[in-house]
Amino acid sequence: MLTTVTWLLLCGGATGLGLVLSFLAWRRRGAAAGIRGTAWSLLPIAAYLTGAYVLIGGIVGSVVQFVTGLIAGIISPLVWAGVALAGLSAVLFVASGVMRARGAGGGRPRQRKVKDGVKAGEVPAAQAPAAPQPVNPAPAPAKKRTNDDDFSDIEEILKRRGIG
Repeated sequence: MLTTVTWLLLCGGATGLGLVLSFLAWRRRGAAAGIRGTAWSLLPIAAYLTGAYVLIGGIVGSVVQFVTGLIAGIISPLVWAGVALAGLSAVLFVASGVMRARGAGGGRPRQRKVKDGVKAGEVPAAQAPAAPQPVNPAPAPAKKRTNDDDFSDIEEILKRRGIG
């Protein structure tokens, strides 16, 4: 176990090194990068002063012990089964997130909350603007497109941008 003085030197050194790197980032990439680097740099000494270094040291020690145990048990079928299940779980989480984002999922659609007789996202009828009357111009005759027409639109855009 590390002593208090060792932790002070470790946290102080990390903060000092971080502040130097933050100064360099400030000069090269601007104030935002320097300020963000300074914020990260102050965390080690803050952890020491609050006593959180004991908690952080315990967490790091536990993670190291877990990884070394995992590596030592690499030939164990139970370890491989656990790794496979963790991987399957990660794939399922990602797939369900993609399905939710696309609105697929098969379940019942969510009911929107109703407040004062109006669903969320709707405008009450008294406040709704009048719908504009559609204007129906005569439909343009269908023009037969060729491959040259497909690229003419792109060429026009490039010319407007001064590229072509």
